[in-house]
Amino acid sequence: MLKLLRSLDNAILNLNDFESLARRHLPKAIFGYVQGGADDGTTIQHNLRALDRLRMVPRVLRDVSACSQQVTLFGQSFASPFMIAPMGASAIVGHDADNAMARAARSARIPYILSANAITPIEEIGRAYPGCWFAGYQKPDESNIERMVARVSDAGFSAYFLTADVAVGSNRENNRRNGYTMPFRPTARLALDMVRHPSWLYRTGWRTFRQRGLPRISNIDPVARPSIFSREINAVTGYPHFSWKHAEMIRRRWKGAFIIKGILSPEDARLAREMGADGIVASNHGGRQLDCAVSPVETLSRIREVCGDMTLLVDSGFRRGTDVIKGLAMGADSVLIGRPFLYAAALGGEQALKHAITLLQREIHTDMCLMGVEDCQALREQTVFFE
Repeated sequence: MLKLLRSLDNAILNLNDFESLARRHLPKAIFGYVQGGADDGTTIQHNLRALDRLRMVPRVLRDVSACSQQVTLFGQSFASPFMIAPMGASAIVGHDADNAMARAARSARIPYILSANAITPIEEIGRAYPGCWFAGYQKPDESNIERMVARVSDAGFSAYFLTADVAVGSNRENNRRNGYTMPFRPTARLALDMVRHPSWLYRTGWRTFRQRGLPRISNIDPVARPSIFSREINAVTGYPHFSWKHAEMIRRRWKGAFIIKGILSPEDARLAREMGADGIVASNHGGRQLDCAVSPVETLSRIREVCGDMTLLVDSGFRRGTDVIKGLAMGADSVLIGRPFLYAAALGGEQALKHAITLLQREIHTDMCLMGVEDCQALREQTVFFE
């Protein structure tokens, strides 16, 4: 571990670099779960191409000596306009990854969002990062909603993200090809895959089992904690009956910031505003749900027009400082980033995550200065267009 951390400064120069190292470190099944998307995976590549097509017009001879990337979200001040996105099963990918991400984010003064599909309990993360945020896959049952909201509130979380773009589980052919299934099914092929990656097997697999025993999905229900081998987790992310009326039930009971995640349609953004949401996340789930969906940046400007005073966040494919700046210039208030931070957690825990956060902060500072702006709000005045 120490040797790996010492090599980060030379081997990792930007967030994209974490992926190539993680590919070698992680078993093929685990890496494929993180890296892959739905169907043919075309949306993953489209997200990157859509961001690449955006071009910016910088301004010059402006005083940027006091450049600040600080932002305010839901009444809280944060050091940078990006956050660590919710990612399920993170602590299976990297040992204690949820806690590592929470601690690194708290140290850097950026938001962290815990996934309901984590094996780390809400209450534990609430102690690691008091006031952080939760992303739920909520059952369409009023009693369950009431108890789940109470559990999240009692754990000290300040924002509830409703993951709205998972009416059913998507077609993850890549997972099946790589031997990754949920519920987890041990096979000789999977065992061989893990044995061929002894560093992951000891640093994550064995240590996680020693720390937590049989891994369980800890936050999908107020009480139930199904193991990763249980058939109960077949439908933990898909509730076809869940609708706007159930979202309204959460809004009535949740006293903190309420955000709907997974919106691509300006009309859905309008409905979210009208039902009292405090914010939305323009997202195609990083290409992991509906393949061939539009990239969020392709609809971001139109969504901004109907948002009113709602906070507008965006994710899916953001990797560089220039990506973050493009998102802000098109109307977003902040950006969610997932996979690179999970790769960092798997490779080097909290220290690697801090390195990743610092790299992106440096890029954003440089790029803001080169754009001729001294704060994130001023980016809204900059010209960004699709070539």
